[in-house]
Amino acid sequence: MKLKNLLTAIAAVAVLMSCNNEGKPSSGTASDSTKTNTNTAMNNHAQGSFGYDVDFLQRQDSGLIILKSADQASQVIISPKYQAKVFTSSADGNNGKSFGWVNYKAFSGAVDAHMNAYGGEDRLWLGPEGGIFSLYFKPGTKMEFANWKTPAPIDTEGWTVEHSDSSAVTLTRDMNLLNYAGTQLQLKALRTIGLISKEAINTTLGIMLTPDVKSVAFKTSNSITNSGPNAWDEKTGAPCLWNLDMFTPSEGCTIVIPYNNSASGKVATTDYFGEIPKDRIHYNSGLLFFKADGKSRGKLGIPPNRVKNIAGSYDAIGNVLTIIKYDIDPAGKYLNQEWRTDRAPFSGDAMNAYNDGPLADGKQMGPFYELESVSPAGFLKPGQQLIHNHSVYHFTGDKAALSTIAKKVLGVSVEEITNAFNK
Repeated sequence: MKLKNLLTAIAAVAVLMSCNNEGKPSSGTASDSTKTNTNTAMNNHAQGSFGYDVDFLQRQDSGLIILKSADQASQVIISPKYQAKVFTSSADGNNGKSFGWVNYKAFSGAVDAHMNAYGGEDRLWLGPEGGIFSLYFKPGTKMEFANWKTPAPIDTEGWTVEHSDSSAVTLTRDMNLLNYAGTQLQLKALRTIGLISKEAINTTLGIMLTPDVKSVAFKTSNSITNSGPNAWDEKTGAPCLWNLDMFTPSEGCTIVIPYNNSASGKVATTDYFGEIPKDRIHYNSGLLFFKADGKSRGKLGIPPNRVKNIAGSYDAIGNVLTIIKYDIDPAGKYLNQEWRTDRAPFSGDAMNAYNDGPLADGKQMGPFYELESVSPAGFLKPGQQLIHNHSVYHFTGDKAALSTIAKKVLGVSVEEITNAFNK
């Protein structure tokens, strides 16, 4: 397990803006002139654009926070009311594509008893979801959907804005959770979110952006502190940090996960929700390809000895290259999150990918797809802290330039990604 001092700032070039609109206030205000000008502009944008989502989300959270680069091209929406989610982002201001998946229908009607899937291209959950230390099932209950419930602090309750400036925002939430083993976990969660500048994109990914590529990137630094009187160990159970990124699928979208090809053992867990059909997953010399078309429900995970700290996707129809980069700890113990109690609790995966699809009754939450990363279990004494960093990068523009980025970062061109299932 890795214990660090929390980063208090993220290198970024950004301008912070809070806006008011309809709905119950949660934090932040905006002048009447700002509201008028913003709403006039937003209402003219089509669904799928960033401007459309700005307008929609301002109506849900009056304290919505929007980080903007100096040229206002790169923008990120953060919601204190909706669990400190990064809802979506743009590489081209209000007119640009909205990269996150927003579930518009989830904002109306009654609160769901199991999970309120508002969407969001980066949300923070805590794990494990299943297993003997699950946070989503009450002690002694059968691990089935009827008994599954997402803890309220990461599902329906708002977070507090502790600090915001021109580069980042920090939000917190105190939690008191009961795990499946009957352990009461008192903790404080903290999340700092900031834009990553183009200069920092080049540095962190080892690339050189060209003028024919538009980009947006943000980093989240997530932590939990044991605020209770007792230590968390292998007997009481220990939570982990869990970042989940929801994106819009397409017929031409493929997830790419580089993995350690020299390690022994299985490359991936592929039966979280039933075995993934063989025509939807492909392995090739240290690269795993997974269809992200939103048409077949399946989840996979990469174990710690196989995982690398990078993954991504390419949407050939929308011409969008997405990269995620995250912390990994080769010495850490990762929690098994499957909905069962007969597996070793610390034999879990270090990153996951999910493709949405219809359930047996034909109903479907999305469609969307997810890229996820998790921290090791937090074996923390009172007052100790666990940190997990997770960053998201989007690129669009000249296809040849995107291919250069993909080769450098993922080890494969966008053309090869596009044709991964055409062989």
